[in-house]
Amino acid sequence: MQVQVHNSTIELVQGDITKEAVDAIVNAANSRLAGGGGVDGAIHDAAGPSIMEATRRDYPEGCPTGSAVATSGGDLPASYIFHAVGPVWRGGMKGEPDQLKSAYRTCLQLAVEKSCGSIAFPAISTGAYGYPMDLAAEHSLAAVRDFLLHHERTLRVRFVLFDAGAYGAYARVLEEMIE
Repeated sequence: MQVQVHNSTIELVQGDITKEAVDAIVNAANSRLAGGGGVDGAIHDAAGPSIMEATRRDYPEGCPTGSAVATSGGDLPASYIFHAVGPVWRGGMKGEPDQLKSAYRTCLQLAVEKSCGSIAFPAISTGAYGYPMDLAAEHSLAAVRDFLLHHERTLRVRFVLFDAGAYGAYARVLEEMIE
């Protein structure tokens, strides 16, 4: 599924983000940039040990929630990995929506700064961090749409969703946005 937003495109696919041939792949990282399970572990495994070396060397203090930092793509087909730190879900009253939107906006700003034409996102914070999938879809797609509406840069933004449930949640939200 895809929609046009201004001069850019938002796409949804179900698949493995480590296989995406895009300029930048977004990693759902922890604040220590220490690697982990889920998407983070899969990206680190596929990208190779140089990525962990780069995050330790270049970002020894880690990365705050709601932000992102860039490394090379290592062994991935992407030129860059943007390590985005989403919030842990605590019921939605501790600033989680703003933090999640900020993580997406920061990645998009990095894409502009690095002259990327394409970027692939996972469903940040929806795994071990417990962010409800339907709310994550709503908040992340709104952040991306708003960014694209206010920037002249043409981007292909792809959400690579791991399973049918995630794809369905994001597709419902994206359909509502275009109605």
